[in-house]
Amino acid sequence: MKDLKTVLIIGIIILVLFVAAVALEWLKSGRTAENLSSGIPYNLVTTFKSDAENGRAFTWYTEDSGAAGLLQVVIGGKAAFDEEAVIKVEADNTVIKTDKGSRGVHKAEVSGLEAGTLYTYRVGTGNVGEWSAAVQFTTAKVDSDSVTFINVTDSQGVTAADFDIWGKTLNKAFQTFPSAQFIVHNGDFTETPGDSAAWDSLFSNAERWISGIPLMPVTGNHDEIDGQAAEFTSHFNLPGNGAKGSIAGTSYSFNYGPVHVTVLNTESNLKKQADWLKKDLAGTDKPWKIVAMHRPAYGGNTYKKVEDWTVIFDKYQVDLVLQGHNHEYSRSYPLLDGAIVPEGEKPVGAARGTVYVVTNASGSKFNEKKEDQFYHKVHFQNNQPMFAGISVSGRMLSFEAYDIDGNKLDEFILTH
Repeated sequence: MKDLKTVLIIGIIILVLFVAAVALEWLKSGRTAENLSSGIPYNLVTTFKSDAENGRAFTWYTEDSGAAGLLQVVIGGKAAFDEEAVIKVEADNTVIKTDKGSRGVHKAEVSGLEAGTLYTYRVGTGNVGEWSAAVQFTTAKVDSDSVTFINVTDSQGVTAADFDIWGKTLNKAFQTFPSAQFIVHNGDFTETPGDSAAWDSLFSNAERWISGIPLMPVTGNHDEIDGQAAEFTSHFNLPGNGAKGSIAGTSYSFNYGPVHVTVLNTESNLKKQADWLKKDLAGTDKPWKIVAMHRPAYGGNTYKKVEDWTVIFDKYQVDLVLQGHNHEYSRSYPLLDGAIVPEGEKPVGAARGTVYVVTNASGSKFNEKKEDQFYHKVHFQNNQPMFAGISVSGRMLSFEAYDIDGNKLDEFILTH
């Protein structure tokens, strides 16, 4: 009897401990749900929207779809947000329905800033505990003749491990080009645009960079599907100067120093974009013209639907076209009228031809190398994530392409 009583007591103790453990996990789960329904900012990213010298735009998400958004900016590197000099901007707050429920989307832009100046900002709801960390950014200098930026494409992940690779690619890019002033991503951010966990992982692995350095996105075929790109456009606050008929934020242009960057959307509204492209390129006085788009006009293969665009590139002497989609590395000879420009043939001031590049992929997905074409100057598949740094100074543009380990795999120089 004594042994039976002992067994019963031990059984009761085990049962009590089990119930306590279940209750504890339930409480943890409740606290997690409570936190997720808060206004704490995440997926924070900065972009250019109007003037790189005097303004900056921001986008962030909250789990509370009813939360308000507030941007606070102070001059300098100190986060003294309780002073009278704090610039306060109320965000434009909308709601997006995701596979994890409704989320708040918050977009804000600050203008009237001093050029070439360091600022510190934070975003949140205004409530205690619902602010982002303080982040610094620097506005562009006036009339600068130089700029450095990073080019990546096709992060296109599914799992957390995929986006860990994307984050490491970006880390190596900034280790190699620490003075880069912005990033151009040539599209296909995630494999499935409706996968909110993938977007969350993409942003969390890049947060240290893209919260302070503008990430300028290109729409890929995994970002816009069947004329819908709500998940893509909800994550970025972009210039509204694009082509009529295009989804807002999928075609636009911006300036930084001596460079005019035109972003095109290869997924829809191609003809109207061609009309807009002519006006956009004709209207800039910047000496360097760079186009960014997803499907390549000249890459591992060609995309015939954008042939009209290449004629416009020729007419307005676009220097460089940054592309994605093919998940391999490709660089063309300078091309004009669909043919290679013989080296040294063009005199100063004449059309020099346009160079077309695909910087492989920045994530974990790679395709088999396609057949070499007449226009390929460099063409390979190394099955390694890659990035490029583009530096413009005066009459020279330098392009350097690296793999994730920091090995330089290609470089070239363009001159005016």
